[in-house]
Amino acid sequence: MDWMQIISALALVMFIVILFPAALDRMRNSPKGTSSDWMGFIVPIIIIVLLVMLLIKLV
Repeated sequence: MDWMQIISALALVMFIVILFPAALDRMRNSPKGTSSDWMGFIVPIIIIVLLVMLLIKLV
């Protein structure tokens, strides 16, 4: 292993050690979505899917 691989491996380990517990904490303490929040997410996704399907049909 050269020095670049060693530094990359150390950085990866540090990211895992630091960021994984923070991500778990944020997942546990995150606000729960309401049905209106989910509709605000699902409606644009459906519109995008329909637009892509239309564009595919036009080709």
